[in-house]
Amino acid sequence: NVRPVLTVWAMYLVMIGAVVMTMLGNMIIIISIAHFKQLHSPTNFLILSMATTDFLLSCVVMPFSMIRSIESCWYFGDLFCKVHSCCDIMLCTTSIFHLCFISVDRYYAVCDPLQYVARITIPVIELFLLISWSIPMLFAFGLVFSKLNIIGAEEFVAVIDCTGLCVLIFNKLWGILASFIAFFLPGTTMVGIYIH
Repeated sequence: NVRPVLTVWAMYLVMIGAVVMTMLGNMIIIISIAHFKQLHSPTNFLILSMATTDFLLSCVVMPFSMIRSIESCWYFGDLFCKVHSCCDIMLCTTSIFHLCFISVDRYYAVCDPLQYVARITIPVIELFLLISWSIPMLFAFGLVFSKLNIIGAEEFVAVIDCTGLCVLIFNKLWGILASFIAFFLPGTTMVGIYIH
């Protein structure tokens, strides 16, 4: 099933546009917050870190995912497939964790403004950032390189494994745990905070 050349070019054009816009948009945020001292606030440090996460996603993950999606093939080898998958999981989860901690920051700013400055300090933001980066990194790289995600699914992985394929398989346990850690826990936290 080969796509027409015009369709392939159109897909590349749209996706490259999305990658470049993501890079440039996040680069503007990073430069603005880093350059202007008046933007050096706890909230903006969270936003700076999230923009860095999304910038890295646009550089490290999106271009290779674009090629894989359009070409229906992985040209970059097995090791880079694992590293790419780890970076994808890590950076997406890191971004979601940042959104969660931004909701905590906004909760205190709106619901308890008199205590906001005392509660949301630079050390608290540093803790938020440490959690936002370390847990997703340990989770993604630990899971994929320990092969915990395929325990019990080895036969399936052996059947589908072939050159030019880069897919990340999860067994039932890690499929549930990954969804819980990366989406349901931070998502539920955000919804609860914004409802309150």
